[in-house]
Amino acid sequence: MLNSLELEGRPEDTRVVVAMSGGVDSSVVAALLKAQRYDVVGVTLQLYDHGAAVHRKGACCAGQDVHDARNVAARIGIPHYVLDYEQRFKEQVIDRFAESYVAGETPVPCISCNQSVKFHDLLKTAQDLGAHALATGHYVESRRQADGSFALHRALEADRDQSYFLFATTAEQLAYTRFPLGAMTKAETRAVAREQGLDIADKPDSQDICFVPSGRYTDIIERLKPGAAAAGDIVDLAGRVLGQHPGIIHFTIGQRRGLGVAGGEPRYVVRLDAETRRVIVGPRDALRTRRMLLRDVNWIGGGNIDAALAAGPLEVHVRVRSTRAPAPAWLMRHGDAVQVELAGGEDGVSPGQACVFYESADARARVLGGGFIAQTIAAQEELRAAS
Repeated sequence: MLNSLELEGRPEDTRVVVAMSGGVDSSVVAALLKAQRYDVVGVTLQLYDHGAAVHRKGACCAGQDVHDARNVAARIGIPHYVLDYEQRFKEQVIDRFAESYVAGETPVPCISCNQSVKFHDLLKTAQDLGAHALATGHYVESRRQADGSFALHRALEADRDQSYFLFATTAEQLAYTRFPLGAMTKAETRAVAREQGLDIADKPDSQDICFVPSGRYTDIIERLKPGAAAAGDIVDLAGRVLGQHPGIIHFTIGQRRGLGVAGGEPRYVVRLDAETRRVIVGPRDALRTRRMLLRDVNWIGGGNIDAALAAGPLEVHVRVRSTRAPAPAWLMRHGDAVQVELAGGEDGVSPGQACVFYESADARARVLGGGFIAQTIAAQEELRAAS
């Protein structure tokens, strides 16, 4: 059931560090690798809140989760270390999350966490511990290529696939990291947890934004960025003032409810202008985006992206949300940036979101890379009158 780690040498001579979050997935990875006689070391990162989240369901990497990871490690008989990464997590994830919202973007903090903490700092820690590999409980597949490199693929179970959140993983990191659960379903993972006698077999999954205990992300932003919730105007596409708002951090692209603007056809948030503190609203048609410019592009499709785009637009499939199926698109150069043209368009696309590239629409397609949306070109052109 567990994929081969494709590591040389006997398991008992092969050290693997397992990133143990305290949840069922990473706990099962540790238990199964231990059962296969690997030299397993569990490492848990204390990322935030040394106690306030102890009893909160749906948390991750704090309080009760650290306790659960420690208990699993003790039960399966492996050494376990807890590393205090709170300051690093605050600087690289929470602060950037707040800054992105203040700029009128829609950030994806799980990607930042994987990119700057779990697959950077934790990987280095694993190497410092003399490990041959780092293993995690993510639902993605890593496959060795003919040249010895590793490719990232979507997981077997589409509803659990986490490849969207791992597009920023580099080729070097993929060569060192293993994802043993990629060919398993969540039901199979929980069944293994019960077979292994793990108390967390039925523990609920963590929520997306783990460091927002109240579910109100604006509370975090207002605490970190006093004055960020400055009031401003709500305007239509022609720039006419329709009302006022309490701060752009309370709005996201595509939002319809809570606008406080009465009368006429339904209106949606189609743009957030941080500089002028305006929320720009319009009809649903104005949400349609066909072209985007990306920043911080990471390419893991073999070679480099310049070579891939040298012959002209590259046909791929992309996701701009983790919950959507990959849709047809083309990648091309636009000056120094990478441009994405969506064949069918997409509603409610916001700067700050990730756009992830796939080789095809197949259920277990290869991940080619991705980037963060810097600008939605169509929206900028259509909203010029409101600028």
